[in-house]
Amino acid sequence: MPTNLPPEYFEAETRYRAAQSTADKITRLEELMGTIPKHKGTDKLRAGLRRRLSKLKATDAKKRPSRQESAYHIDREGAGQVTIAGPPNTGKSALLAALTNATPDVSEAPFTTWEPTPGMMVWENVQIQLIDTPPLNRDFVEPQLLDLIRRSDLLLLVVDLQTDPLGQLEDSIAFLREHRIAPQEHAEQKAEDPGLTLVRLLVVVNKNDDQASDELLDLFLELLEDEWPLAAVSVRTGRNLERLKQTVFDQLEIIRVYARPPGKKPDLDMPFVLPKGSTVDDLAGKVHKDFLENLKAARVWGSGSFDGQMVGRDHVLAEGDVVELRI
Repeated sequence: MPTNLPPEYFEAETRYRAAQSTADKITRLEELMGTIPKHKGTDKLRAGLRRRLSKLKATDAKKRPSRQESAYHIDREGAGQVTIAGPPNTGKSALLAALTNATPDVSEAPFTTWEPTPGMMVWENVQIQLIDTPPLNRDFVEPQLLDLIRRSDLLLLVVDLQTDPLGQLEDSIAFLREHRIAPQEHAEQKAEDPGLTLVRLLVVVNKNDDQASDELLDLFLELLEDEWPLAAVSVRTGRNLERLKQTVFDQLEIIRVYARPPGKKPDLDMPFVLPKGSTVDDLAGKVHKDFLENLKAARVWGSGSFDGQMVGRDHVLAEGDVVELRI
């Protein structure tokens, strides 16, 4: 079948062949791949260029500086660290751009993202760190990408509703399992493989643009064999993005608690963020070590039997509680 390549392809090919450094070759090859039209006649050509790009990336990775300087070692910020991952062209970078102030490269060409890009998502009075990552790719995967996924508090696995979302989901889950990573929903696999890392996962179904695409979503849900935490959104139209922020907060399994200085009102703009199940003792340690060591009394508004109830160190706090600590 003819490839019918445009003139831009041959111009980009000339620039690629003239490239000297590995980094420049990678840049030029990505540019070259972006000029190739998508149809059956170009399948073999695109596959061959992807393999060539993977080899160049592997060579470049070996030349990189020490682990401490790796782009994948991103300091945690905010109430949680959330990694965005998935197959190529599902809209991961566009999702990061829509939810945060980050400005990743967004393109319809595959493999635009080669390094992780962090950004801060604001939901109400909480900031949550999101990290866009290179696509999951069997031809080449950075081991440090897998480490980042293992360390994250939540994995957003993005699939494209318009392009075989079921196949993308199943292939991504299988890919992670091959690297000894599994969602918490598959916790029974831990007994078979004690070295398995279980991750908290939320499936984000992108390109659910309007009501007309809801039929595709219903079909996708019917075909799912497992029950997954799932959010359907559209980065292009903004549909359900605010709901996604709420879902991410819920999936992190954290709560907001507000400290009330004696005789004053609490600052409702500055919550202490704690894991669900945390106690007054945990909050005291978060506020200051002096409160943890010298706490004499605590009163709670919210999860007590009545407002201002005196509670002990082992009282379990709830979302939105206001707590007064006394030493």
